[in-house]
Amino acid sequence: MKKKTSVWVLLLAVAIVAAGCEKGSQTGQPAQSQPKDAASAQVNGSAATVATPEQQTASDGKNSTTPSSTGKPVETGGQASTGANIAKVRMDNITALRLINGQSGWIGGNGWIARTDAAASGSVGSTWNVQYQGQGTVQQIFALNGQQAWAVMADSGSLLTTRDGGKRWEVVGTVPEQGRAGFLHFVSSKEGFSGSQYTKDGGQSWSSLPVPGHLVGQPYYHDRQNGWVVTQDTDRSFQILHTVDGGQKWTTVMSRSTETPLNGAIIRSVERGNAWIELVGDTGMNQTSYSLWHTANSGQSWRAVLANTTAGAGPAPGISQQEKQIPKNEGAAPGMLYAINSSTAWMGGYCAPCDKPNTIGWTTDGGKTWNNGKQGFAGYGGQQIGMANAKEGWAIFSDSEQAPVMYTTSDGGQHWTQSHVFDKPVASGS
Repeated sequence: MKKKTSVWVLLLAVAIVAAGCEKGSQTGQPAQSQPKDAASAQVNGSAATVATPEQQTASDGKNSTTPSSTGKPVETGGQASTGANIAKVRMDNITALRLINGQSGWIGGNGWIARTDAAASGSVGSTWNVQYQGQGTVQQIFALNGQQAWAVMADSGSLLTTRDGGKRWEVVGTVPEQGRAGFLHFVSSKEGFSGSQYTKDGGQSWSSLPVPGHLVGQPYYHDRQNGWVVTQDTDRSFQILHTVDGGQKWTTVMSRSTETPLNGAIIRSVERGNAWIELVGDTGMNQTSYSLWHTANSGQSWRAVLANTTAGAGPAPGISQQEKQIPKNEGAAPGMLYAINSSTAWMGGYCAPCDKPNTIGWTTDGGKTWNNGKQGFAGYGGQQIGMANAKEGWAIFSDSEQAPVMYTTSDGGQHWTQSHVFDKPVASGS
């Protein structure tokens, strides 16, 4: 009898444990066989929400919900994982940033896209909800508004889009190789540009726009008719060309000599007839020479905004030794260029040997004067700068050995306040 009683007790215990595991799986809570962090990852105390295998609905594409750090459900798109059921997201290298306004925006990294909304979290950037997980690294994010946005994946050029604020991200097309290094931007829900590539169906298909030869860097089409390019026919001169008829005719609007060949050009045009053009020169001794130019009248006149000549990299492109009154940006190499309108633009600086290598400068008068920020920021792994307007902006600095840090400004860069540290993810429930 004692032996039979022991057997029945053992069978009853097994049944109770099995029932508990089944119940945990059905409710979306991690069963004992699952890792603790299957439901969400903690990022500096804020949830980076990720769907578990039970919660994802890859077959029908419908939305599911998972808990957020605020206790409210957060929707994750049915195509969020593209087959990769990842238990946690490592926000250790942020490769893309795009603001919706001063309170909300998106960031991206290696295989993920996340969004923050200060109205839900209480402070800017304190809580991030992961909306997408998949293969590849996010190269760029562009937001037309708070509901519609696009993201380009590096290498593959896959173009993701959302029409509901990120609840659902899906692959809409592929940016052709010729345009992948260009600045992705849309002027409407259908019409967009990336380098010399043009789409009129929201990114499903692309066609090439005319550009001249001998290009330096990527061309920039502000709209279907107005575009800008930098060319270099010889090692001693460069040209800036402008088109107003969709590339059928290109007019040289600036031609200058340079002591060393250009190694790059970055163009931003946020208003018709307006352009901010960064010209990258030589590199040596952890230093890179560069210059920044601006026009507000379709290239009829130009202003040299910055001239960063360095001992190791030589003279700034297009700047003669006689031009000595041009401002210099902080740092030994260029950081990120971000233009807001014909008056206001921001430029990061970078100094590899410095303890705090990142700096931020700006102009609010079309380049007549330049303001070098007084703060320096740690991080040797890249910088992301985004501005909602002339006053409100974010900056994120990554590092290979430390967690990325996010700063915000509400007074036009006079002061930057640390708002979030993207610590390594911690298992949920710990």
